[in-house]
Amino acid sequence: MPNIKSSKKRMVLGRKANEVNRKKRSTLRTAMKKVRNAESADEARASFQRAISLLDRAATKRLMHPNKAARLKGQLARHVQSLES
Repeated sequence: MPNIKSSKKRMVLGRKANEVNRKKRSTLRTAMKKVRNAESADEARASFQRAISLLDRAATKRLMHPNKAARLKGQLARHVQSLES
C-alpha cells in the first residue's frame, strides 16, 4: 500500500480504468463472437457493422493496437464474405 497521496490516487484511478477497459474488451469480444456464430448472411452483416464500429473505437482509444484491430476487421470481413457466397 503506497504512503504518498498521489500514489494512492494513481492506484485508485488505475483500478477504475482497468474495470472500464475490461468491460469494453468483453463487449468487443462478444460482438466478434456474434459475427462468427451468425446463422445467416444478413445477421452476420448486421453484427459485422457493430463489430467494426467497436474495433475502430478500440483502436482509436488505444484499447488495442491499431494493426490488431485492422487484422481482426479483415478476418471478420472474410468470414462474412464466405457466408454470403
